[in-house]
Amino acid sequence: MSGGEQKPKRYYVGVDVGTGSVRAALVDQSGVLLAFADHPIEKWEPQFNHHEQSSEDIWAACCVVTKKVVQGIDLNQIRGLGFDATCSLVVLDKEFHPLPVNHEGDSRRNVIMWLDHRAVSQVNRINETKHSVLQYVGGVMSVEMQAPKLLWLKENLRETCWDKAGHFFDLPDFLSWKATGVTARSLCSLVCKWTYSAEKGWDDSFWKMVGLEDFVADNYSKIGNQVLPPGASLGNGLTPEAARDLGLLPGIAVAASLIDAHAGGLGVIGADVRGHGLVCEGQPVTSRLAVICGTSSCHMGIDHMVQGHAAFPELQAKATARCQSVYAYLNSHLDLIKKAQPVGFLTVDLHVWPDFHGNRSPLADLTLKGMVTGLTLSQDLDDLAILYLATVQAIALGTRFIKEAMEAAGHSISTLFLCGGLSKNPLFVQMHADITGVALSCTGMPVVLSQEVESVLVGAAILGACASGDFASVQEAMAKMSKVGKVVFPRQEDKKYYDKKYQVFLKLVEHQMEYLAIMNDD
Repeated sequence: MSGGEQKPKRYYVGVDVGTGSVRAALVDQSGVLLAFADHPIEKWEPQFNHHEQSSEDIWAACCVVTKKVVQGIDLNQIRGLGFDATCSLVVLDKEFHPLPVNHEGDSRRNVIMWLDHRAVSQVNRINETKHSVLQYVGGVMSVEMQAPKLLWLKENLRETCWDKAGHFFDLPDFLSWKATGVTARSLCSLVCKWTYSAEKGWDDSFWKMVGLEDFVADNYSKIGNQVLPPGASLGNGLTPEAARDLGLLPGIAVAASLIDAHAGGLGVIGADVRGHGLVCEGQPVTSRLAVICGTSSCHMGIDHMVQGHAAFPELQAKATARCQSVYAYLNSHLDLIKKAQPVGFLTVDLHVWPDFHGNRSPLADLTLKGMVTGLTLSQDLDDLAILYLATVQAIALGTRFIKEAMEAAGHSISTLFLCGGLSKNPLFVQMHADITGVALSCTGMPVVLSQEVESVLVGAAILGACASGDFASVQEAMAKMSKVGKVVFPRQEDKKYYDKKYQVFLKLVEHQMEYLAIMNDD
């Protein structure tokens, strides 16, 4: 620019609502994360498999973190706001007040969390219909989707919740409504969790068949009859009330939202990979698979295995003494005990099936349980470290299982893009690189890590950037705002070993299905 003037910086705020906390980031137009904040949110488990939250508590946390990340910034330079969240179900009455999703009648607890498995009977009945919409969710519906939870509310909380309800939101859509007053839903949420079709819209026959004909009668006003693509600008932007809550200016562009995992994909998968020697360079984005390594895919299983071991107190004490996380300590301990062999070979006799809370993909079977084979009487720190390693490997083997199911359906995937908490763990990343090749045909797959570790927040900020109009498309915003930080390549010499581990992995689920069939045989 003439006279040495510089073009004013443009900033975007991304807000990510996870299972246990809300996080926010201030991101510039180059995708650089300039400020970060997080705040815990409440969770309730009134009985087994019932998991609840509060939409008011979640919104209050959104306000806390947003105010923190914009401190000291000229608010006129903040161009857009984007939200992502877990696929939890928010229930409000006709005046948008919270309604109870529990037998106690506590209206503060008006959110059925994504991991809630209360609707087992309902999802089984839905799957028994074999309705054609099920082909779009893998052939069978997961208990974590919204239709079975809605049916549970109708059958169990008719008077206190169902009859009074005016609005059922996916949590990401609740947040965009709270910010703008616009009840339009994101195409992302409705397609992935509600059986909506981008081409055909709602299928009346499905809702009538499963006993939720109420939605058809009111033209789907309670679950969404205006649907927008992620990143679309909503209404007139941020309302004055929401602007005061968040510490922003009224009218800032607010985007149609995304599910949290999809925001992670948005923040990493579109990166410019030129110069890194990757097969996916110049190929369609569909040759890339984003793996969001957060609570639902990894953390709960690993925490369960590590924290439940007899040697965990010793691990905690030693990790604390070194000012390390327990996982950093375990990684270093594995290096000490591996001797001359590759670290992965320590699990030659120990194998894990990691679906302690059922399988979401590719089997969508909530009855599956975790399995460990090869246990000994040892309970020392070495034993814990090897069990941790076997669990990490099991998660990577699960990624390979998903990838092969996708390839059997016609996809061609050459590169993994990892983000989320466990992408910071070098052992987790290397295991994914080594393990994810197709059996007997190739080595593992290169793993791309984003320059910004908080890729989910970058993805949410990209939504805000799109809503602002500063980029012509989501694709352009991804290319400009997501960047490659590091590429981890597979160790080809370990391929034969992991092919064998994968065959054992498949045998574990095969045997589990066999004994479940035996035990359930009347």
